[in-house]
Amino acid sequence: MQQAIPRFEGHLIGPADDGYDSHREVWNAMVDRRPAVIARCTSAGDVVAAIRMARERGLEIGVKCGGHNVLGLSVPHDGLMIDLTPMAEVRVDPVARRATVGGGALLRFLDRAAQAHGLATTAGNVSHTGVGGLTLGGGMGWLARQAGLACDNVEAYTVVTADGEILRATATDHADLFWGLRGGGGNFGVVTEFEFRLHPVTGNALIVELAFDAADAAEPMRRWRDLLPDAPRQATLTADAVTVDGRSTALIGYVWVGDPDQGRAYLPTMQSIGRSRGESVTEMSYLELQSIGDENHHHGLRRYSAGHYLTELSDAAVDAFLARGAASGGVDWSRVAGGGFQAYGGAIGEVANEDSAFSHRDAVVEFFGGQTWADPAEDEWRMESARAFGAAMEPFASGVYVNVLTQQDEAGVRRAYGDAKLARLAALKRRYDPDNLFHLNQNIAPA
Repeated sequence: MQQAIPRFEGHLIGPADDGYDSHREVWNAMVDRRPAVIARCTSAGDVVAAIRMARERGLEIGVKCGGHNVLGLSVPHDGLMIDLTPMAEVRVDPVARRATVGGGALLRFLDRAAQAHGLATTAGNVSHTGVGGLTLGGGMGWLARQAGLACDNVEAYTVVTADGEILRATATDHADLFWGLRGGGGNFGVVTEFEFRLHPVTGNALIVELAFDAADAAEPMRRWRDLLPDAPRQATLTADAVTVDGRSTALIGYVWVGDPDQGRAYLPTMQSIGRSRGESVTEMSYLELQSIGDENHHHGLRRYSAGHYLTELSDAAVDAFLARGAASGGVDWSRVAGGGFQAYGGAIGEVANEDSAFSHRDAVVEFFGGQTWADPAEDEWRMESARAFGAAMEPFASGVYVNVLTQQDEAGVRRAYGDAKLARLAALKRRYDPDNLFHLNQNIAPA
């Protein structure tokens, strides 16, 4: 048993205790660090007590919710993991269209509670992702083109700061902190509660995919690109470059959230990009859509990835996307990383860039590429193939989503925010965390 923490009412777990390994586990199985203590918090007061103890003992602090960060930054080796997962309650006020969400909740808890009243807010694409990490970085999801990013729908944050103060940040109270929490990650404190705006959502969804051999997909991809500016907001256009049955394949289409008949009415427009070798149209509920990626993204596998934003999708960028960073000639496509584009625009771009820490609202698409595998013996070539795909797309990139950065360095953080916004964030960091207590994140150093 761990030594008690004054005024801590949660559960402390150490290396010798039952459940230690399961509680330190995160999404990426390449992460195998061992905290000195795991503090499973049940309230903001517990978080205050845990932070105080970490300061007194000189322990690094990591904060865990869903544990989906690819670097596993929530797991501090020989440090203190603040585990928020016991704080997972979601309360919905269907009249006010508000959801109060604990800092340890997973996306599926929010989705299910809101959909019980015919409501939803933007959440990510894998239901066991943590609400906190997703939202603090910005929060893309299938509703974003209609309702904005997850961070755009937060009315209030309850935050425990580095000095142990509990603050409620809104557009009018602690407005500077509210601004920074909308995309600035975990740099400014531990968020123990979010209040989200909710929107009426029918509960219906549609996934459309047209399959093309990659060698024949350049012209269809260009025509798909030309559809992006005028696509209905219910549609998030998608394109994936992957390997299917040993063949390099482009899967081009859209995800529709709304009336499925209207979604099907958009199908001829998508079909106009070219004659595909196969077509898939799948109707499902919104909750099914929100969990459809769960199996491919389950815990226990090794992962490496790369990401970029693009403000323009040129012909050369399309060609690079379809080539996937592979050397020309005699390619074994089973050993090449896959990746995809997801369309931005719509409500995302209607929020002024200066209104939040999140940047790149002018992105046309987000690119994400990577590898997932089980055998540690494959680490080197798997990671190299993901790096190659990312490097092939980098010349066309305008920046990067902070939640997909795969290194902790100033260059990556600068790409995520830009010079002017990073300077503002550094000043904010100086005000709320001058000692950089919260540095196990994509860190913004105090100015």
